[in-house]
Amino acid sequence: MSILDLTKTCTDTQARAGELKTGHGIVPTPVFCPVGSQATVKTLTAEEVKSLGFKMILCNNYHLYLRPGIETVEELDGLHRFMNWDGAILTDSGGYQVFSLSPLIELSDEGVVFRSHLDGSRHFITPESATLFQEKLGADIIMVLDECVHIDADYDKVEKAMEHTHLWAKRCLDAHKRPAQSLFAIVQGGVFPDLRRRSAEYLTSLDFPGYALGGLSLGEAKEVTYNIIEETVSHLPKDKPCYLMGVGAPEDIVEGVSRGIDIFDCVLPTRVARNGALFTPSGRINIGNSGYKKKDVPVDSSCDCYTCKNHSAAYIHHLFDAKELLAYRLATIHNLRFMNNLMSDIRQAILDGKFASFKSDFLNNYKPTNEEVRIEQKKKWIEVRHPKEG
Repeated sequence: MSILDLTKTCTDTQARAGELKTGHGIVPTPVFCPVGSQATVKTLTAEEVKSLGFKMILCNNYHLYLRPGIETVEELDGLHRFMNWDGAILTDSGGYQVFSLSPLIELSDEGVVFRSHLDGSRHFITPESATLFQEKLGADIIMVLDECVHIDADYDKVEKAMEHTHLWAKRCLDAHKRPAQSLFAIVQGGVFPDLRRRSAEYLTSLDFPGYALGGLSLGEAKEVTYNIIEETVSHLPKDKPCYLMGVGAPEDIVEGVSRGIDIFDCVLPTRVARNGALFTPSGRINIGNSGYKKKDVPVDSSCDCYTCKNHSAAYIHHLFDAKELLAYRLATIHNLRFMNNLMSDIRQAILDGKFASFKSDFLNNYKPTNEEVRIEQKKKWIEVRHPKEG
């Protein structure tokens, strides 16, 4: 039996609405998960995240393994009680963090050796231990250990990483002992359609309860991302949840939903908020721009968040200019409420049979960030943390 009950499937796109069944409640889909890598969505309490409308968040096995430690969280009755969150939790295995944060990694069929980005200490994680750690955390949805490679990696290297991911996925499945926790596979294969197809076909043969798409939005053009999503989803089971990892720009979510994605997560809304970038129906604005210094209106007059209902754009501009901590909280509240409202609007449009027109209207009004600038910034961010070999 699938953990996803589909309520409505569009006829003119691949968009669908449903209900994801977890040990901590029903989660309406499509759903966006705020990221709380270290058992906190940055600057907000769990109660505040809940009040913004979210029913599921993402935490990260890699970060919690390093600090405070898996055993510590387990001894304190698990991740839900530790962070006082009574909704659903999805944990990433940490494969991407090993790729993006850890210098001097060593990979083999057995697992991955990495050095902590905190103190340089050496660690070894296997598929079995990655699964066990997430089980001890008590998350509702957990992920297999996978290998994620650099965006510029050649075909042979991507294929080898995919084969590691397949080997590890089978071992994670064999090691999985708690049926109340749903273990998802991760489809890899870079930007190569034939590898994505092979990966999807192999992993679906193992009959996981859900499937994720990893290794995207790492610096490739958006059209490449969209094409790979479409190609991959076409080879995944229609009755099981499909999760696009690490993708969270509003335009990408709308495009992803139209291609059959049910679950999203990304640090983008909270990260850009702390840098003064706020979402609006027409695109992101930079609240630090001088034009907002005396703007005595909300950041977004159509938004029902605490920030927009109680403060002017001029006030938010002032807080960022003065580097006051409240700036980061108010901006985060706004961006997350924007994301929750977007998901609610998407879901309602699907249920009403109007998603295609919703998508067209949204994309006509929402101006994404400059594509060339976005790709260059992403590549620089990755290069700092994961220099190319040679």
